[in-house]
Parts: sequence; structure tokens; C-alpha cells
Amino acid sequence: MDPVLSFEGGTLTLNELPVEKLPPGAGRFLKTDPRTGNLRGRACDYAPLVIALQQAGVRFQDHARAFAPIEDLSLKTPLELRPHQKTALQAWRKALYRGVAALPTGSGKTILAVMATAHLKRPTLYLVPTLDLLQQWASVLEHFFQRPIGMLGGGSHDICDLTVSTYDSAVLNMEFIGNRFAFLVADECHHLPGPETRLAAAMSIAPFRLGLSATPELPDDRAAVLADLIGPVVCQIHIDELEGKVLSRYETRRIPLELDPDEAQSYTYHRKIYTDFLRAHQLNFKYQTEWGRFLGLCARRPEGRMVFQSFLEQRRIARGGRSKQRAVWQLAIRHAGERILIFTADNAAAYDLGRKFCWPVLTHRTRIAERKEFLDLFRNGTYPILVTSKVLNEGVDVPAVGVGIILSGSASVREHVQRLGRLLRPAPGKASAILYELISAGTGEENVSERRREHRAYRHH
Repeated sequence: MDPVLSFEGGTLTLNELPVEKLPPGAGRFLKTDPRTGNLRGRACDYAPLVIALQQAGVRFQDHARAFAPIEDLSLKTPLELRPHQKTALQAWRKALYRGVAALPTGSGKTILAVMATAHLKRPTLYLVPTLDLLQQWASVLEHFFQRPIGMLGGGSHDICDLTVSTYDSAVLNMEFIGNRFAFLVADECHHLPGPETRLAAAMSIAPFRLGLSATPELPDDRAAVLADLIGPVVCQIHIDELEGKVLSRYETRRIPLELDPDEAQSYTYHRKIYTDFLRAHQLNFKYQTEWGRFLGLCARRPEGRMVFQSFLEQRRIARGGRSKQRAVWQLAIRHAGERILIFTADNAAAYDLGRKFCWPVLTHRTRIAERKEFLDLFRNGTYPILVTSKVLNEGVDVPAVGVGIILSGSASVREHVQRLGRLLRPAPGKASAILYELISAGTGEENVSERRREHRAYRHH
């Protein structure tokens, strides 16, 4: 009896083949499972394992694969790729249908995935990080293919040949459905290398894989995980290369603002407590491990609670001083009649701004129905201003937005580029976009601003 290759609980198993008869090319993908005596390996290694077995002349039965070509899958709505999309698609095909396409926000990454799906004609699972993107992708796919689109996440559990899932829902379900899709598309794929999120790709046997991201840069260890599970970056096109062509023209303005006298005094007091503690314990946040060490010291040292409270207070003052709120109001008046998106670093600052000026606020706490209502009213102009923390860094599709105001944010280059990307989708009557960055002068925000602007999209703006 021929050995049987099976999909089992998010892994591959090969029965009835002694390990000593395993070809060398396949040996690196399978190990003996002491619990069952079978050979077991990662589901994501399905394609290279099958190729290795076939090249070695090993006869086996493939019971792992539960997908087949979709012969009637075709575009029902005409679609013509732009030059940069053609470049990305050709690069991906040349890389044997595995790899990451790094394209700016608003440049048509979703359309690229649609064309790749139409070309492959295989069952496809699309992974997205948010519920907003779940709905957005499902709508786009239904429009172009005019067939039922499955959804996993947000209370939905429908599996179809073309299915969109949040990363979280995919992790929970992949051990059951990981053999049903031949093509895996990971949107905002920089999320994929997370310790849990990576399981969504590791437990899938999909031979064809496409990652999409405007900001694929990752630490070396996570970049290696992404390359292993999706493939290398096969094409990278930057914002400035498409500015004024595919994307709107834009400018960025940094506005330094002095703290009010009482805020400045309080900031100086708490900042000194915090920085004296850092110096005393030789803490340097250039190293990733130092934040954990700082928290540990705060938990153990007698003065730790006071130090941590001072850290939070000096950060709160720098991020949300009263001069920033006044500046936001002045900018809102200057751009009256335009669509304005205001970004904050945390929910508290977003809600505080919303209460002060009676503006709608959208955070991760906003319920799904309310979130949809807010975004629809923002898109149609009923709400000209929307305040958000981090939840709209990715996924919102509002081409009419031409003004962004960063009240506060982290030092993350990715976050800063994503926020800029929210403004760059072209729209009728939209000549250009502008992103304001409000900085509390004389505070740690100045260094934070310098670090998060280390991207070529900001070098000449």
C-alpha cells in the first residue's frame, strides 16, 4: 500500500513510510511524531514536500489537498491593471507565485490580488487584520467575481471558494480549513509574523501565496518568518514614485507648539523623575529588551510606582497639551468644508478631543454597527471630521479625505506612513492632500517625530 499524505489538525502527516526510506529532499520537512509513530511536518511545507517526493520517485496518495481548480472563475467586471500593478504581478509570477508586493496605500493592492486570483483560478483565502477590511475585501471580490464570498470574523462563519477572514479567525479555524485553499493572500502582511498570527499561514497548505503591505519593513527575526511563510519581497514601489500619478500630491507640515506655563512646569517635574530613574539604572530604549526591564524595575523598586506614574504623566502632557487642542480647532476652521481625519496615540486623547469639540470618535471600542455608521457618514460628508486613535491606521477607504492632523503618535515609521497613506487616494476635485504633525516643543516628542519621519516619503516634504 502506498504511503498516505494527509492534513491533520493544521499539520501534514505521512503514513506507512519508514523514516529511513524518506528521500533526503523530503527529510527536512518531516520528523517522526513519537505520539503516533507517523511522520509529521508543517502544513505550509506541502508544496516543496510534494515536489521532493515526486522528484525522488516516491509513490504516495495525496489525501491532504481538498481543493481543485475553479474552471468558471473569471472577472465579470472589466479590469485593466496600471503599469505599477503589472510590474508587481509579473514580479510575483516570476517568483513562482510566492512573495510580498510592497505597494503604497491607495495604489490598488486589492486589485492586484483580484487579478492574481483570476489568473490562478483556485480557491483563495484572504487574510485581513480588521473587521473594516473584512467587509471591504468581501465587497470588492463580490463586485468583480459576482459569486458568493465567504467571511470568517465579526460573527460570520461562511466558507466559500473565495473567503475573507480576519487573522484572528483564521488562527482559530485553520486546523479545520487549512487544506481547502490553494491560494493564500495576506493583506497588511507585516502582521503575519506575530507569535500567534503566523499560525494562520503555517497551518495552511496553500502552494500559492501573496503578501501585501505598504510598509513591509520588519526586524530581522520577523522578516525571516514572513519570507518563510509567504516569500521574499518581490516588488517594492514607494509613495513618491506614484505621487501625482496614481496617488494624490501631498505635503507634510510640522507645527511646533509651546506648552502652557503650568503644563511646562508639570512636564519638567515628571520628566526629571523619569529620566533620573533611566540614568540611575542605565536604561537605553534603543534596545527592545529595555522596555521590559524598565517595567520590571518599576514593579520591584520602592520608588517604581511613582516613576511609572511620572512617565505616564509627562507623556500625557506632551501628547495632548492645551496648545495642541487650540491648534486643532484653528486647523479645522482653516479647512472648513474639507474632510479631516484626526489621529491620536491613545483612546483617552481621542475621546477627550471628541467631547471638547463634539466630534465623532472611532476607536477599537466602537461597536461594529456604530463604526459602519460613522464611516458611512464620514464618507458622504455628513461628518466632515472624524477623530480616531490607532484603529484607522489601516483599512479605511475614504478617498475624499484630504486633510490629516496628527495630534500624537508613537515613534513607529510604519504608523506614520500608514497615516499619510490614508490621505493619498485620489478623488474627483481633490488636487492635493496635507498632513499636519503637531509637536510639543521642548519635549520628548521632538525626538519621537524625528524617528518616525525616517522614511523616503517624508524626505522632500
